[in-house]
Amino acid sequence: MIHLLFHVLVPGGVAYLFYRNNWLKVWAILGAGIILDADHLFAVPINDPDRCSIGFHFLHTYSAIALYGVLLIVPKLRLLALGFLIHMGLDYLACL
Repeated sequence: MIHLLFHVLVPGGVAYLFYRNNWLKVWAILGAGIILDADHLFAVPINDPDRCSIGFHFLHTYSAIALYGVLLIVPKLRLLALGFLIHMGLDYLACL
């Protein structure tokens, strides 16, 4: 439950700290990174608390994470890519 709360609070904190003039809109875009968890629907079981998402689900692979890093270069996709990378960082922390 705490992990899910972090997926809401951390993007909100990043948005507020670095994009204060438009932080609610940025928070929504960064928070949209949670869409990456759609790949959990293809796993059996869908949720396994002992399974590390990183490297298991196809949107959580190292090549996908590298792609999210490359997307930071594209100005119109930068915030979404940042949201994806925040999501991956939080999932990685959950694996520790």
